[in-house]
Amino acid sequence: MSTRTHRTRLLVAAALTAATLTLTACGSGEGVHDEGASAGSASTSTATASATPSAKASGGTSTGKGQTDPAGSTSEGSAGGAAGSSGTSGSAGSSGSTGTSGSGTSGSTGVSGSTGSKDSASASVPCSSASTRMAATVVSRPLNHLLLTITNTGSKNCDLTGYPAVRFDQAQSVPPAFEDSKPQAVVTLAPGESGYASVLLSAADGSGSGGRTAKSLAVSFGASVARPSLPAQGVYVDDSIGVSYWQSTMADALAW
Repeated sequence: MSTRTHRTRLLVAAALTAATLTLTACGSGEGVHDEGASAGSASTSTATASATPSAKASGGTSTGKGQTDPAGSTSEGSAGGAAGSSGTSGSAGSSGSTGTSGSGTSGSTGVSGSTGSKDSASASVPCSSASTRMAATVVSRPLNHLLLTITNTGSKNCDLTGYPAVRFDQAQSVPPAFEDSKPQAVVTLAPGESGYASVLLSAADGSGSGGRTAKSLAVSFGASVARPSLPAQGVYVDDSIGVSYWQSTMADALAW
C-alpha cells in the first residue's frame, strides 16, 4: 500500500470520529435541554398547584365568613327574642297591681276590726258576789289544804284579779299569798266557768304555832265578800297559813 493511500484512510477515519463526537455532543445537549424544559414545566405545575390550594383555601374562608355572618345574625335574633321574653316578664310586673288589690283585701280585714269593737263593747267585768257562787272544800292531797272554787253565774265574762283575802272566824289579819303562784294573765271566767285558789291551813309536819280550829270563813275578792261554808267540825289552822293567787285550773291552784 502506498503512503498516500494510508494517509487518506487516516483522514477519513478521523473525520468519521469527529462527526460521531459532534452528533453525540448534540444529542447530549438536546437531552440536557429537554431535562431543563421538563424541570421548568414541573416547577411551573408545582407553583400552579401551590397557588390552587391557597385560592381554594381563600375561597373556603370567604365562604365560611359568609356562613358565619348569617349565623351571627341568627344568634343576635335569638338574643333579641330573649330580650323580648324579658319584656314579657316585665308585663308580669304589672301584676304588682294585684298586690295593690291585696292591700284592698287587708282593708276588708279592717272591717272585721269593727267586729272587734263589738267584742270590746262586751268586755269583761270584775267578778262579784252578785254574779258568782263560791265553795270551800277540804282536799286530801296535798295535806292540810282547802280548795276555794268560784263559779261565774252571770251572763257576762268576769275577771278574777289578785288573790283571795281569807279570814277564819274573827281573825284581824289575812294570810299572805305565795308570790310564785301569780299567773301571767288575769283569770277571766266565761258564764258557767270556774276559777280556783288554795289555802294552806297548817304545816304538814306540825311545826306551826298558834294552832286552833276555825268554824267560819269570809273570803274577800275585789269589792265583794263571800262566806262559803266550812265542814261542821271546822278546820284546823296555825300560823303557817297562806293562799295562792286565783288560777284557771284546779291543778294549778293545788300546786301551792
